[in-house]
Amino acid sequence: MKLVVRFVVAVVLAVGLAGSVGPAAAASSGPGGPGHHPRFSALVFSKTAAFRHDSIPAGVAAIKQLGARHHFRVDATEDAAAFTDANLARYDVVIWLSTTGDVLTDEQQGAFERYIRAGGGYAGIHAASDTEYDWAWYGGLVAAYFRDHPGSVSPQFQVATVKVFGRDTAATRPLPRRWEREEEWYNFRTNPRHTVRVLAEVDERTYDPRGYSVPGGSPGMGRHHPVSWCQPYDGGRAFYTAMGHKAEYFTEPLLLAHLLGGIRMAAGETRFNCGRED
Repeated sequence: MKLVVRFVVAVVLAVGLAGSVGPAAAASSGPGGPGHHPRFSALVFSKTAAFRHDSIPAGVAAIKQLGARHHFRVDATEDAAAFTDANLARYDVVIWLSTTGDVLTDEQQGAFERYIRAGGGYAGIHAASDTEYDWAWYGGLVAAYFRDHPGSVSPQFQVATVKVFGRDTAATRPLPRRWEREEEWYNFRTNPRHTVRVLAEVDERTYDPRGYSVPGGSPGMGRHHPVSWCQPYDGGRAFYTAMGHKAEYFTEPLLLAHLLGGIRMAAGETRFNCGRED
């Protein structure tokens, strides 16, 4: 009798294990393994209608790896048709990864505005500020539009010192107060520092900030040159960083920690202490 019972148990276990590796089980297993509920859901959007950064695949892969390690779900698309009320409602944060140009129709823009007004999150990375120049609402969300970067009278990529402000946000806590790294340092059309909480500035004394848009080099941003910031906006949460041009940058532990913190803040998964909402 004992042999029969053992045989039956063995068959049940074998059938159960075989069923657990099928396609349906694989599709239903989220970050952290089967049965684990993700902390939040993120949509990475990387459509381009102008300059295209060859680092986009590396950025998507890095964010997916962050999701797997830190237990949040990540979907990625370049299809603007994803911007519907029903689909956006599935996500806590939409990450605009080096988007450029006009990427959404008026109807899709309306869906994204309603998503943010309903309490959704926005995280912009690098060329997200080089996007939708004729959509004033988006300009307010990202808080500053790209103007230019070094590359004519000065090197396009330069090592500079980033000054990090505060240790009380998930985006700044892992970073040193003075952070030296190489980047394509953006100059912006306006300085957002009076309307957002600045998380990091690049010190123009440590590199040549002159941009390419004016013969002989356009000026930088001056003493205060923000490169990362956050703000509550129209009912939602917004985080932006100008960093992330090269594919290799998405292997930097400190940059990844900064992005992870900003994404978590924008998703509402951790404290969003970005000024006016506190």
